[in-house]
Amino acid sequence: MGVLPLLLLSGSLFLFSRVESQSTAADMLQDAALQSKGSLTCNKWDCNCTFKYQRGCCCATNEMHKTEEDTFLRIKHLYADVMTLDSRVKAFTESFKVAFKASMDPNLAVAIPGSTERCFGPFNTDVPVPYSMVALNDGNGYNPSLGVFTASCPGVYMFSFTAYSAVDSTGRLYHKVQLMKNGQLVVSVLENNREDNEDSATQVVTLEMKGGDQVYLQLTSGRKLCTSLSYNIFTGHIVYPYVQE
Repeated sequence: MGVLPLLLLSGSLFLFSRVESQSTAADMLQDAALQSKGSLTCNKWDCNCTFKYQRGCCCATNEMHKTEEDTFLRIKHLYADVMTLDSRVKAFTESFKVAFKASMDPNLAVAIPGSTERCFGPFNTDVPVPYSMVALNDGNGYNPSLGVFTASCPGVYMFSFTAYSAVDSTGRLYHKVQLMKNGQLVVSVLENNREDNEDSATQVVTLEMKGGDQVYLQLTSGRKLCTSLSYNIFTGHIVYPYVQE
């Protein structure tokens, strides 16, 4: 065998021996780190020089623990935000199911002595108008027995009502219907003339409501609604709710 082959073989054996020695040293360090009961001292430079120095332990342990803790807290806060958003969405969608439509029962009209008219009223005091024929009552906020709508949640609501009355040729249109919120006048429609035998008027109003606020219509004292009482209609719905932050 020549000199050159011998040198190559010697060099290969030396490299193999060095690699094996490094591998054995790395295994020993790893075993020692795993068996260590105390805290490991790790230098910052070891993290930045992974391929330059032998890693005796996981120098990034503290940073990894901090990252893990920060990630956990972020996930926890994110979960809380998601649950809050979920409750808001449910409150928002459920509160949107608020709408009603009701009309007067024609059977409420009674004969007026001395005329052919059948009317609701007149009365000697202001009286709530009983819109007892319910066509829609999503959310069950409207009470047909009382003719009163109660807001289930705070928000902006829209209400409308139509007052209709008709009398014979010698009669007099004489009515005033007013929308009340918690006993306070909001808007009204009225008629007082002998020129027309039939009249209708409609009002639409948008109101801010708190939970528990009530809206209803009333006929003022001395006034009357006559003929085709079913044309008298009361409606309402929520426009949007107020969602608490």
